[in-house]
Amino acid sequence: MSTPELRDPRKEFGAAVFAAAQKNPAVVALSADSGGSAGLGEFLKTYPERYFELGIMEQGAVGIASGLATTGKIPVFCAIAPFVTSRPFEMVRNDVGYMKQNVKIVGRNGGITYSDLGSTHHSLEDFAIMSMIPGMVVLAPQDPNEIKNAVAAMIEYQGPVYMRIGNEPIPVFTEDKPFKIGKGVPLRDGTDVTIISTGTLTAAALEAVDILAVKGISARLIGMPTISPIDEDIIIDAAKSTGKIITLEEHYVPGGLGSMVSAVCAEKYPAKVKMLGIPKAYASAGPYTELLAYYHLDAQGIAASAAEFR
Repeated sequence: MSTPELRDPRKEFGAAVFAAAQKNPAVVALSADSGGSAGLGEFLKTYPERYFELGIMEQGAVGIASGLATTGKIPVFCAIAPFVTSRPFEMVRNDVGYMKQNVKIVGRNGGITYSDLGSTHHSLEDFAIMSMIPGMVVLAPQDPNEIKNAVAAMIEYQGPVYMRIGNEPIPVFTEDKPFKIGKGVPLRDGTDVTIISTGTLTAAALEAVDILAVKGISARLIGMPTISPIDEDIIIDAAKSTGKIITLEEHYVPGGLGSMVSAVCAEKYPAKVKMLGIPKAYASAGPYTELLAYYHLDAQGIAASAAEFR
């Protein structure tokens, strides 16, 4: 069995923004001292007049992005995830959300992918706080194809969008097709339990499904690259079909995908829900793969949690 090709999500993102800029002169890029790490080097080289380097001033960058949007530009502001969500939250809430500005905010190195730098650089509450802003679309594409197509979709979308991408190289496992905001993606069929995953952990979920199959457990897998608005229909169908749902995310257990799925089930169709993620405590620091294993978010840990779910 051949090893799947792994790609850098930041480079995939940068290439997608550059492609969008080639097609649409309204697209501009903003950086807070991290454009190179965000994959925006080619954008800067080709369109220096459309690239704004603002230094370590994320609050100001959000305000400037909002101002650019009022002139008809489509600003894409990318920096480290906690520094574009937690640090400038008031400006995102008021300048972008309240004013309904067509601003695209992208948090790179999301979740615990900035593993060795510790809690100050982890982003484990971004789904919760960004999805609480009225009208804010929240995306967490799962592989290189989805990153590319989600960037195109968010540029086309009229309104504020937050997208989270990771840092570690990831495999391709979805079809290269237009991204539909607000829609889940069926990845595997199964009858015993449904796993609903988001972001780059979905690759581990695919491996977990195979491990469960060896144990005689038939697991359905749904990828959920849009956190808000959540795809209620696919959740309800899973609740009806398997009666048990496991949610998987690189986020605090409360307030993220698991909470949203649970809310849909509580209101629309009752089902047992087990939420897998990071406990609500400042996460440990260390090598990324070791942290995933520590929090039982690697393939073996996910499969073990699913096998124990009754």
